Amino acid sequence: MSQDVPESPKATMFDQLPETGRAPKGSAARASAPERRADPGPEISIVVPMHDEVENVEPLLAEIAATLNGTFTYEVVCVDDGSGDGTVEALQAAADANPAVRVLRHSRRCGKSAGVQTGARAARAPIVVLMDGDRQNDPADVPALVADLRDGRSRDPHLIMVAGQRGRRADTWLRQLSSRVANGVRGAVLGDGTRDTGCGLKAITREGLLALPYFDGQHRFMSALVQAQGGRVTLRDVADRPRAAGQAKYGVWNRLWVGIGDLLAVTWLVRRSHLPDRVEDLSADASARGPANGPGADASEAESKRVAGQGRAAS
Repeated sequence: MSQDVPESPKATMFDQLPETGRAPKGSAARASAPERRADPGPEISIVVPMHDEVENVEPLLAEIAATLNGTFTYEVVCVDDGSGDGTVEALQAAADANPAVRVLRHSRRCGKSAGVQTGARAARAPIVVLMDGDRQNDPADVPALVADLRDGRSRDPHLIMVAGQRGRRADTWLRQLSSRVANGVRGAVLGDGTRDTGCGLKAITREGLLALPYFDGQHRFMSALVQAQGGRVTLRDVADRPRAAGQAKYGVWNRLWVGIGDLLAVTWLVRRSHLPDRVEDLSADASARGPANGPGADASEAESKRVAGQGRAAS
């Protein structure tokens, strides 16, 4: 079941962004050669940050393949965040066996948000699905998230993200209690309409994700950040599974103190985000250039065409 969060302004910081993900290096040259076709790239990129998850690598990637093979063209971008338990070796073995798996490695541990950022920058698809590496997210929920994002964007191009929200939690009572308190405080302060920002399973446009301000802890505030930039978020109920192997990376206390500082910073950022309802170009040659793209936009020909197309779709 999916649901909407509050509406966003008509003009957004996402209006200046292109429709598709980054093409593979050299694709333009290949397209010009008549005897060869350019690789269209995958439809979705699954981004999985991992730190010391060696026991979860093989079963998680097997589940993803079993779910998505024959459903989408996809890639799995696994980001090893400075693991020391053999995770990167397990990932390399998986990549050798499956060409859909790509492996990136941080030279030192930088945190989950850094892993998300690294994976999103490397992703080749226009849609990025974020998933935790501990197997608590169920890959079976991915097709519904992607369908919600695609269908929603066909009606409203300002839809940027579909966020999973867990129903029955599989964590200990203490972790569940701390999560409820944290989500309640965050929701009351930010008013983003998201009751479970800690759920790692999300489908988001690649360009929308990369347009968000980056900082350590960003992954906990994506709904608020998307809305602050004028984008729209919808929610979908997803499964939560108990951790089958490995150790949790976050405890009650190490999330509490860092989360308070992040909440204060994001609150300031959200309150300082001011966007107009509409941007109108009043210069003499405006009709030749097409509609304005919004605050800070680069008035390139390609982007102007895209915004014009959005205006026609919304009418």
